Amino acid sequence: MNRFARIFALATLTLAVLGCEARTDKSDGGGILLSLSIDGWPAIISVSDPDVPPVTIEQLIVKSVVKNPGQPTSELMKVELDKYEVTFQRDDTGTRLPPRLVENIIGSVDPGGTFTCLDCFLLRVDQFNNQPLRDMIEFGFDTETNSQVIRFRVGVQFFGKTLSGDSVETAPGFFTMEVVP
Repeated sequence: MNRFARIFALATLTLAVLGCEARTDKSDGGGILLSLSIDGWPAIISVSDPDVPPVTIEQLIVKSVVKNPGQPTSELMKVELDKYEVTFQRDDTGTRLPPRLVENIIGSVDPGGTFTCLDCFLLRVDQFNNQPLRDMIEFGFDTETNSQVIRFRVGVQFFGKTLSGDSVETAPGFFTMEVVP
């Protein structure tokens, strides 16, 4: 049994040493929060506009906020952004929603710095090919509500990881958008 305990201890130690990643073996020094600001969102979209789809947001700004500003920052607090997500909720009596949009991105935010996404996609062909936007294109109204206006509460959220491996995300930012024929 003593021999088994030594082999087990050696195997555990070997796995612990080999399992460490060089970029995450140090502390990130206090942590990071991400905040989001949205500028230039479309308040009204006409599905008959020849430039639609896609629909974009003028700019999304992700800001890195150091949790403990009195503490020093480190390179491990840098955030590598990998995607953002756009979700839809109805702000009218309808229940049908376009599918969420997930866009993969490559970007990074230094501690206390910002990342700006210009002309970020809000709606693509996939959202227009699904209800209720499909009804607006084909019939000029939402067949569920018989309305010529669909009002959405649109949420945008960014996701990433610090170099030390901690997952971080912005709180969803929301705005209202109307879709008309």
